Amino acid sequence: MHKDELLELHEQMVTIMEFFREIDSVDSSLFDPYDELDVTPADVHMSKSEHKHAVFVLGNALATAMSEDEFSDAGRVGKRMKELAEDAERKL
Repeated sequence: MHKDELLELHEQMVTIMEFFREIDSVDSSLFDPYDELDVTPADVHMSKSEHKHAVFVLGNALATAMSEDEFSDAGRVGKRMKELAEDAERKL
């Protein structure tokens, strides 16, 4: 995936996150790990690896917000996103 495509994906995922933050039943603290990264789609000067890590961290939070438990489809996706985020972080 090219960096411009990754930035577009990142931006779309942030839009989805903002939607979830408005839902009362979703714990907004799920997105704290993403917020702490301080990497936004507008930060085009940051490396592709940093955006990739942010996308995986955000993907984990979004999947967790959608999951009923760790064994649901979204729960399994969240678990995989967490693994990918950890791998991407090691490569930073």
